[in-house]
Amino acid sequence: MSMAAGKRYFSIREVCDETGLEQHVLRYWETEFPGLRPKKNRAGNRAYRDKDISLIKTIKQLLYDEQYTIQGARKKLASKREEHDSEVQPTFFDNIDIQEKISAIRQDLLKLKKEMDDIIV
Repeated sequence: MSMAAGKRYFSIREVCDETGLEQHVLRYWETEFPGLRPKKNRAGNRAYRDKDISLIKTIKQLLYDEQYTIQGARKKLASKREEHDSEVQPTFFDNIDIQEKISAIRQDLLKLKKEMDDIIV
């Protein structure tokens, strides 16, 4: 992204400059795409994050380059999200492994606490 490195939030004007879209288009897309909900600051101005800008670019590609309708783009994004969620979700066995690690860390911490208590007393 050519936007300022290290900056966490971007104004609607900055996003428009980056994407080549008009402000009214972004505001309209917020009503049509549930995943596009930029936070608002205290003044009520939209504060876009990198993930919002990435989604805007994906929507733009689907609508303008690939000629999807808004409904078709919504479905495409939903299917991509489902694919991503199924890849990211830990399996039952992953959860067991995590629980075992947490239990081992807890035991180590309790042992360390006991040693510290013995030193202090």
